Amino acid sequence: MNLKNLIMWAIIVLLSVGLFNMFQDPQKIKSQQNKLPFSNFLNEVEAGRVVEVQIQGNNISGVLSDGKTFNTYSPNYPELVEKLSSKNVSIIATPLEDKMPSLLGILLSWFPMLLLIGIWIYFMRQMQGGKGGAMGFGRSKAKLLNEAQGKVTFNDVAGVEEAKEEVEEIVEFLKDPKKFSRLGGKIPKGALLIGPPGTGKTLLAKAIAGEANVPFFSISGSDFVEMFVGVGASRVRDMFEQGKKHSPCIIFIDEIDAVGRSRGAGLGGGNDEREQTLNQLLVEMDGFDTNEGIILVAATNRPDVLDPALLRPGRFDRQVIVPRPDIIGREQILKVHAKKIRIAPDVNLRTVARGTPGFSGADLANIINESALLAARKNKRIVTMSDVEESRDKVMMGAERRSKVISDEDKKLTAYHEAGHAIVGMNVEIKNIKMHKATIIPRGMAGGMVMWLPEQDQDYESKDQKEGFIAMAMGGRVAEEKIFGKNKITTGAGGGGSSDIGKVTQIAKEMVTKYGMSEKMGPIAYGENEEEVFLGRSITRNQNVSEETAQKIDEEVKRIVFEGYNKAQKILDEKIDDLHKLAKALMEYETLSFNEIKDILERNSYPDKLKENYDKNSDKSKNESALGSIGLKPKPAI
Repeated sequence: MNLKNLIMWAIIVLLSVGLFNMFQDPQKIKSQQNKLPFSNFLNEVEAGRVVEVQIQGNNISGVLSDGKTFNTYSPNYPELVEKLSSKNVSIIATPLEDKMPSLLGILLSWFPMLLLIGIWIYFMRQMQGGKGGAMGFGRSKAKLLNEAQGKVTFNDVAGVEEAKEEVEEIVEFLKDPKKFSRLGGKIPKGALLIGPPGTGKTLLAKAIAGEANVPFFSISGSDFVEMFVGVGASRVRDMFEQGKKHSPCIIFIDEIDAVGRSRGAGLGGGNDEREQTLNQLLVEMDGFDTNEGIILVAATNRPDVLDPALLRPGRFDRQVIVPRPDIIGREQILKVHAKKIRIAPDVNLRTVARGTPGFSGADLANIINESALLAARKNKRIVTMSDVEESRDKVMMGAERRSKVISDEDKKLTAYHEAGHAIVGMNVEIKNIKMHKATIIPRGMAGGMVMWLPEQDQDYESKDQKEGFIAMAMGGRVAEEKIFGKNKITTGAGGGGSSDIGKVTQIAKEMVTKYGMSEKMGPIAYGENEEEVFLGRSITRNQNVSEETAQKIDEEVKRIVFEGYNKAQKILDEKIDDLHKLAKALMEYETLSFNEIKDILERNSYPDKLKENYDKNSDKSKNESALGSIGLKPKPAI
């Protein structure tokens, strides 16, 4: 776009220079070169050297006897013609305007205006996207997708089986409308796909069109709203007109909340451009003018802001939930994306699916793509399980910071901190969660971490699980106190809400105020805390409870956190030898899997491998591949 603008301005400058030169009169230039004073002209006439003159008003041009031409300007001199006649000079007289202006002259006179109009049209097209010419603002920007652009079917959509079942009826109607109409049934006019980002809402809409083999129009909600009043409503009308011409068809509006927000909530009352666009959309979907054969499919991840009139029966009859996939769905999604790359036989997608709870389809696709890029950087011809695992860890927690210089003292501190987490975590009951691996290699913002592998997807967490997680999270701080002393503890366990202390405090608050897991406070949900700024300091206040209740809540939160702290102390007192043993192993090997940790603690058996040596040009140790398959999507690293 910058190059186009530069070329446009260069053309304007060249045309302006050329226009200036074209308006210069060649005769005028010539007359300035052969200028003859009037007194000299009279002398030449008296001497008889003037052969011919042409008089046009007060301008006189002519030819001398030696063949030279001249130009002069005559003042009011009545005897001039008489004097010329007496000297036998040939006289030609013409009026000031002796002929009509030529076509070129007309074009030259109108050229500046035409140039300004052309520039205005150009910039207006740039502002409006250029579709339909300078006056085509009201044309719809919906794009018609065809099979040449890649046909998508339900086989390409995985992990949302219930959502696919919901929209299969739409596909059947588009294939055979009479099947429903002969029984008096009416197919839903619209289906609203609701789900978090990356779960495959747009892909599911494309699959509906691909399965039904009908035209598919795609447009974004923001394409309706423009700077001119009435443009959005005009585009809605034009979009449905296009749909009628291709009926039966599907019109897909992505991010419909851009135009479908509740009316009366913004500035401008009910007269702003966005609300007029929404009004037109409501009328087109269910008004006097029927739009048979047009099915509107829309997607959003913010259904709470949509106008109620948009969600009522007769418009978006169905609201299809597209959730994040479960373990079976994640495995199916991984298989779909794994078909596009070359994977080794050791890649176990079921294992990867187990370790990625909460991942969306886009997240899983990113893991597969990152693993292919990683294998290519290593000059591999096939993607192995170690590549997939490393890509997952990179997506989850960031790349390993191998280049970071760590002192021996910091390395020892990190080793004992992470060993404290691991030892406590292995000795408390946390249902369905298993330790995955421990490492002291910095990754992302963390200096080290212990990762935990959920054995299955969980919709609920028990009180025992939360108390066990608090104890496990406090294990790092307790280990630092026991080994280095209370005066030598560091900020490793603090420093914000993402730290160990921040996480356990938040968990304890939720147990008391949200989940009713405190016997003292009972099964009551208390209001959320609100932060106020007073004298430059942030003060947390609970506006929905009394001061006495707020004090009791603080006491219960403190009690729960200290119970976990004391439990971690008791475990590490009993397992102090294991703490030393694991910390030394972490300083030696840097990364240990759960099985390796069990072998070290239970059988005093250390891995048969040298301390990892990393080439500065390699982003993965050649020895780490000997670890085999380690770890999948953990709980938040601690």
